[in-house]
Amino acid sequence: MPHHKPVNISKFRHLYPFESHYLSVKGIRYHYLDEGEGEPLIMIHGNPTWSFYYRVLVKGLSRQYRSIAPDHIGCGLSDKPDANTYDYRLKSRVDDLEMLVDHLKFEKKITLVLHDWGGIIGMALAVRRPESIGRIIILNTAAFFPPAGKRLPLCLRVIRDITAFSIPAVLGLNLFALGALFMAAKKRMPAAVKAGLIAPYNCWNNRIATLKFVQDIPVHPRDPSYTMVKQVDEKLKSLTGLPVLICWGEQDFVFDMDYLAEWRRRFPEAEVHTFSDAGHYVLEDVPDKIVPLVNEFLQKHPLD
Repeated sequence: MPHHKPVNISKFRHLYPFESHYLSVKGIRYHYLDEGEGEPLIMIHGNPTWSFYYRVLVKGLSRQYRSIAPDHIGCGLSDKPDANTYDYRLKSRVDDLEMLVDHLKFEKKITLVLHDWGGIIGMALAVRRPESIGRIIILNTAAFFPPAGKRLPLCLRVIRDITAFSIPAVLGLNLFALGALFMAAKKRMPAAVKAGLIAPYNCWNNRIATLKFVQDIPVHPRDPSYTMVKQVDEKLKSLTGLPVLICWGEQDFVFDMDYLAEWRRRFPEAEVHTFSDAGHYVLEDVPDKIVPLVNEFLQKHPLD
């Protein structure tokens, strides 16, 4: 199997016409988009997506706002080191994001846009630095433990816990990223979009993050990232005064309507829009509805 295969974006460059920027994290290249000027928006992706997931939002908002979308290490156009070189845990993700924020030296408060794993990563940063956050936009994600009585879906439990299956399935066959193309979006995606979503995960070694993210889902107090999720869960209330927009795909097979109910409980003043024809990849299913809603929300809640 090849050590690392270059990521070819030529087939979907028309969908992703952005300039690449890199920050060195202990010698590892951390890729991010940085388009436009104005109030900073940081769009934080999940697994197995990357900054490509936010392409329509970046195009739609960068005329008025500075639109930043990092690729977590191991994802997108960032380097994909082995697990001996980089610790693929939640704390590392938050530390990387905080380093990027420090590097970019924002003069204004940040608006966070959060999807999937981006929820806990972004909210962990927010509770570390609440004075730096101006607004929060939530897209099918969580930053707390599963609502009462909920378990991880079986497909995630198998990948998380049974390495005899998950290593060949995820690293060898790319089943996690490929499966998401069929399970996470409810509308038919064009071939170029599908190619873009899975392009970074084109060989065994380039799929390490897609496996490590699932293995890092904390279920028991002994799990490495459990304490950090617990801290964020408990500190979310420190953010309740912020303007919050929630755009939610109703047909999500992981972050279902019970998770939305939990967000509503945590942020009762949030502006909420749900989409009956959208799933987990809500930005792929209804981008034409979400972009104007985000624009309106940002204009409705100007920062000081």
